[in-house]
Amino acid sequence: MRTSTARRMGTALAVAAALTSMAACSGSDGAGGSGKGKADAVAKASPVAALKQVQQKTGGARSAKVEGTTEMGSAVSMKQSGAIGWADGLSGALTITYTGGTMGEALKKAGGDGSVEARYFKDEYYANLGAGMAANTGGKNWIRYSYKDLAELGGASGDVMKDQIQNSPPDQGVKALLASGDVKKVGQEDVRGVAATHYSGTIDVAELTAKNSDLDAQQLAAFKEQLALAGVTTQTVDIWVDENDLLVKKTERGEMKTGTFNSTLFYSDYGTEVPSDRPEASDTVDFKELLKQGGAPGGAS
Repeated sequence: MRTSTARRMGTALAVAAALTSMAACSGSDGAGGSGKGKADAVAKASPVAALKQVQQKTGGARSAKVEGTTEMGSAVSMKQSGAIGWADGLSGALTITYTGGTMGEALKKAGGDGSVEARYFKDEYYANLGAGMAANTGGKNWIRYSYKDLAELGGASGDVMKDQIQNSPPDQGVKALLASGDVKKVGQEDVRGVAATHYSGTIDVAELTAKNSDLDAQQLAAFKEQLALAGVTTQTVDIWVDENDLLVKKTERGEMKTGTFNSTLFYSDYGTEVPSDRPEASDTVDFKELLKQGGAPGGAS
C-alpha cells in the first residue's frame, strides 16, 4: 500500500511540474487595440520599439483562448487548449493531453487516462487526472495545489514552480525577448489566415538584461533561475503579432537537461470569458495531504 501511495505522490509531483511548465509557456498574449493605420507605423519602427508597444498592449489584456503543443525532451510531449486570464495573476482552465514521454506513462500507471483538466487561480490550481486516479484518492477527482505549499516543498526549485504560474503574465514572453538584446524583424507572414509580423530573438541566459524589457531585478533573476534549473543556456523565441499588436503565435526552442524543449502556442478570441468556478471541496483532495499519506515528498521512499 505504501509503495502504491508513494507512486501516486510521485505522479502528483510530476503533474505539478508539468502544469507549472504549461502555465509558463502560456505567458505570451496581447491586449486590445484597433486601427488600420497602426500596421504601417509599427512596420517602420525598430523591432525593440515595436515590441515595447506590443508589451504595453499585452499588459493591459484580460483573457484569450490558447492552444498548442509542448515537448520537453524524453520527459513529456503534450497538447493543450483552453482559456486563460491575467487580470490578477494567472487564471483559467486548460485541457492537457499527454501524447508521449515518461510523464505521460507515469500518469497512466497511476490510473490516469493521459489527459488532465487544470484550473488556475491566483493562489492555487487544481488538476483532475481522470476516474482511474480518483479510485486512488478516495473517489475525489481533483487535486488542489497551493503555490505556497509548492514553494515550501522544494526549496529553490519549489519557488520556481510557484513563480512560473504566479509571475507569468501574458507580456512575460515579450519581456523575455526584449531582455535578450537580440531581436530582429523577420517579415510578414500568414498565421492561420491572419496577417502577422514575425519577430525572432535568441535568449542567452548569461547575457539577459533588464535594459529594454521593464523586468525588475527580481523578475530577471527569477527568469534566469527558471532557465538555469532546466539546464537551458540559450533559447530561441519567435512571436507573430497581428495589426492590433496582439500575439497570434509564439514558439520557443532550446536544449534542457532532459533533451530538446519545443513549444508552439496560438492565441485568439481576446476578451473571452474565463471559467472561474473552483471544484467542489467535497470532490477535492489537498496535495499536502497526499504527501503526508505518501510519507515522503516525491514518493522516493
